Amino acid sequence: MEYYTPVQASVVAKLPLKAVHKLIDRRLIRPHRKRVGRRLQRLLSEEQLIYLRLEAEGVRLLPLAARRQVAVTMESSPGVDAVVLSEGQALVVEIKTARREVKQELARLRRAQRMAVSDPEVMQGIPVYRGTRIPVELVSDMLAQGATVEEILDGYPALNREKVELAPLYMSAFPRRGRPTRRPWTKRKPVRSSRYSRERLAHF
Repeated sequence: MEYYTPVQASVVAKLPLKAVHKLIDRRLIRPHRKRVGRRLQRLLSEEQLIYLRLEAEGVRLLPLAARRQVAVTMESSPGVDAVVLSEGQALVVEIKTARREVKQELARLRRAQRMAVSDPEVMQGIPVYRGTRIPVELVSDMLAQGATVEEILDGYPALNREKVELAPLYMSAFPRRGRPTRRPWTKRKPVRSSRYSRERLAHF
């Protein structure tokens, strides 16, 4: 069974990280605990990610007892498609759609993880696209600043559309710990630059 960090769960379930920790603290979901060095890390199963997705889609509006019933049922019966919350099927929580959505996001997460590699001897250990020296963070920053996928591919033909589109997901799901990341690429010259005469600029 694969487990995921709260940060990864937040990204996949599209639920704020603060809400994920709150659900864990209230014991609506019970994480698997694994010791990593001196730290005890809380990890979540795929079924728990599906419950988090339900929370994001509106289950959080139900009474606490009802939410707990959904979470317990999913944990005790993995793969269940629906949870009946009252007799006579007065209220049914459908799980099938959330399960499909989480599986799709987890597939994207795995592809994002496979496309990147971190080597202390390459770009000071900053994650780069496998087989290149292009930092994933650089591409994510470019998208955040308004660059289009086409513009990025024009400057970095070694990439493809999917790799560019997965950059923000990778940076959100696998944040670097410790000091703020040094960005050696910020001192580099632009990949492409153009010069315009004053006469041409007057026409813009």
